[in-house]
Amino acid sequence: MMVTLEQARTVIAATLQTGAKMGLKPLSVAVLDAGGHLIAFERQDGASPGRYAIAQGKAYGAVMLGMPGSAQMARADQQAYFMAAVNGVFGGQVVPVPGGILIKDGETVVGAIGVTGDTSENDAEAGLAGLAAAGLVGVA
Repeated sequence: MMVTLEQARTVIAATLQTGAKMGLKPLSVAVLDAGGHLIAFERQDGASPGRYAIAQGKAYGAVMLGMPGSAQMARADQQAYFMAAVNGVFGGQVVPVPGGILIKDGETVVGAIGVTGDTSENDAEAGLAGLAAAGLVGVA
């Protein structure tokens, strides 16, 4: 299975709608394939332009490490040197916090999304709702 452009667009739209219903600050959402390549991205009006790099970094870390942002953050707390080394390997592209969500087909990672703009926990909640709306399974 691969994440299609249509699914990515559905994930983004539903994530943004969920964020609006939750009363969140403007969100930015990036959807990546299993190789860490961008499928789609949107930034809501009012979101700062730097949010692209954060959304991409949350998703990139999830897909490249095979672990969601919440697990990366826990790993950074326990082994800061490991996450610093990983970030060096990936050219500083990893943002190890919640809001980086794996997309899985069974046990196989097929992509990831990165959501940013509000608290990391709210970002993850909105992203999971977006994935569910597209019929995809997310691990946050």
